[in-house]
Amino acid sequence: MQLGIIGLARSGKTTVFNAVTRSKAAVGGYSDQPNVGVVTVPDARVDRLAEIYKPKKTTYATIQYVDFPAAGANFGKGEGPGGKFLNELARMDALIHVVRVFNDPAVPHPENSIDPARDIATMDLELAFADLAMIERRLERLTSEVRSMKAGERDQAVKLQGILERIKAQLEDEVPVRAQEISAEEEKLLAGSRFMTALPMLVLLNIGEEDLERREAIEAEAQEKYRATGRDVAVVAGKFEMELNDLSEEEAVEFRESAGVTESGMAGAIRLSYQLLGLISFLTSGPDECRAWTVEAGSSAPVAAGKIHSDLQRGFIRAEVVSFEDFVAAGSEAEAKKRGVLRTEGKEYVVKDGDIVNILFNV
Repeated sequence: MQLGIIGLARSGKTTVFNAVTRSKAAVGGYSDQPNVGVVTVPDARVDRLAEIYKPKKTTYATIQYVDFPAAGANFGKGEGPGGKFLNELARMDALIHVVRVFNDPAVPHPENSIDPARDIATMDLELAFADLAMIERRLERLTSEVRSMKAGERDQAVKLQGILERIKAQLEDEVPVRAQEISAEEEKLLAGSRFMTALPMLVLLNIGEEDLERREAIEAEAQEKYRATGRDVAVVAGKFEMELNDLSEEEAVEFRESAGVTESGMAGAIRLSYQLLGLISFLTSGPDECRAWTVEAGSSAPVAAGKIHSDLQRGFIRAEVVSFEDFVAAGSEAEAKKRGVLRTEGKEYVVKDGDIVNILFNV
């Protein structure tokens, strides 16, 4: 899964990318190419299973982050880096909008003032502008093609025109596609349309170290204002977190504690972006490997089995399942069976976050 990191110039976007991916991408300068990095999703459950089994290998779920060049004045208008990468940006699974909250006179804001609400509104409008431009092009193409279509095709095209016109009108009223009501049937007609404002979004407020003690209050206030369906809010001190990457884990913990921070802000942001995509992790464990597997929430046991290997989905018989909490409480697989918390599930079982799963299948 891929998450695109976007932001206005001097928002600290690449600093945040470096913090989350432990990269060394150049900051503070102009770049005309995206930075790409892969990170593991922190999961204490995998850590605990590894302590129990002492496996040869421990594997976490991963996310790929793509740091796109900063949005400038012409972002969304087909000009400059923003326009150049709009198609690639639209293919992301979700977006992270880094918003500047920190104050640094050495790095002046392009608008000469710190105003997160203004910057959030600017990016929202630019993404909506990109969607509107795409809709306009598609409507023009449909108008020219519909006359030569056969009756059945024409009916579908006219329906699509109506849907696009409705989406366009709501976008013009500043309602992003992710907040619009679109039926399953309409989704089929819109297949292939990649709306920027339909993508789940994490608004990541980039604070300075001096605001670390107020992080929770800043986050709560912003969530009340900006959290909505398909959008969440988190707070991170990008520069502070990036600098901690050069320290040992013990030193980093000590520095966080001295700053009154109990957990890495980036760890929280990673988890939120994972949840934003509607994903869960199920687990497999044993002496060879303890691993977290990524699957969409609501997936059946055979679909989860297919994430491990396609043969397991094709030959699925049943799954042995125990929740992580029940397994840890029991202390062993044998005790979990004895307590009746390790159970057998069939093809209709919906896998839950934290399930430890063993797939039984026919070759």
